[in-house]
Amino acid sequence: MTDLSTKYLGLDLRNPIVIASSGLTNSVNDIVELEKNGAGAVVLKSIFEEQIILEAEYNFKQMQEDNMMYADYSETLDYIDIHIKEKELSTYLNLILEAKSKVNIPVIASINAVTSLEWTGFAKQIEEAGADALELNIFVMPFDLDRNCDENEQVYYSVLKKVKSLVEIPVSVKISPYFSNLGKVIKNLETYGADGVVMFNRFSSPDISIKDIRVTHADIFSHGSDMANTLRWVAIMAKRVKMSIAATTGVHNGEAVVKQLLAGTNIVQIASAIYKHGPSYLLDITKFVSDWMEEKGFNYIDQFRGRLSQESTSQPAVYERMQFMKYFGDIK
Repeated sequence: MTDLSTKYLGLDLRNPIVIASSGLTNSVNDIVELEKNGAGAVVLKSIFEEQIILEAEYNFKQMQEDNMMYADYSETLDYIDIHIKEKELSTYLNLILEAKSKVNIPVIASINAVTSLEWTGFAKQIEEAGADALELNIFVMPFDLDRNCDENEQVYYSVLKKVKSLVEIPVSVKISPYFSNLGKVIKNLETYGADGVVMFNRFSSPDISIKDIRVTHADIFSHGSDMANTLRWVAIMAKRVKMSIAATTGVHNGEAVVKQLLAGTNIVQIASAIYKHGPSYLLDITKFVSDWMEEKGFNYIDQFRGRLSQESTSQPAVYERMQFMKYFGDIK
């Protein structure tokens, strides 16, 4: 009998299949359904700092247009800002409280933060509401050409340090691959106290319609081919950091889960595949992993997790660019 249980951020999970932060985890009923179909844990849909800031600015503008600016400018803006923050946070805290009362699997909260100001103080309230862990979803787009790489990276460390000083629950950081020295950044996150790293963020990407000559949006959902870069970096960093590793983006079936586990991940996060196939698809994924383990003679995940990481494999160069150059150098 195969045992799919694993640990992530120090939490005990019945299997390594975690539902990623998305609309799939934005209601208690949906979370209950995901648990029934075998999810190992859920990451709640992120509460967005930027969204709240934009909503406050929009409401302030509407009040100006409706001649409702009867109070001092700064005091009114502060009131709107605080009111919206309290409303959004209250809704989020209630989601955590209710979800924890209805399911037994870990419930991981998610904050999409771009600053380390008072916003990160919400982390303490999230902890008090009963969240088992917190995922910091951070992305600093390098639009500012006057700011160097180190300054961009310091935003990540600053947010992480502030949150870690406020909470005792485990904290992971969800990042993009867009760093000048990605491996060093991941190592630094561990140094600054991260309990885990989630690789990688998936963003809304632009596309261009040549028919209408306008900018459009690329596919919302990921594709199986999107997993390649995550697989590479999971394999490179596994056994080089002690913190937990989560692989996400492009994990669409049981085969992909097994690949990521062999590379060295602790868990995988899935969203697009569940959007496409429904919660019951989780049963197919876990069955595939269990059947594969049985076929290969593995009783539990740690018997093979990381077996093909860069540190463990007999062909470490396969994860590096030099292998790419060697391959094409042999083409006549």
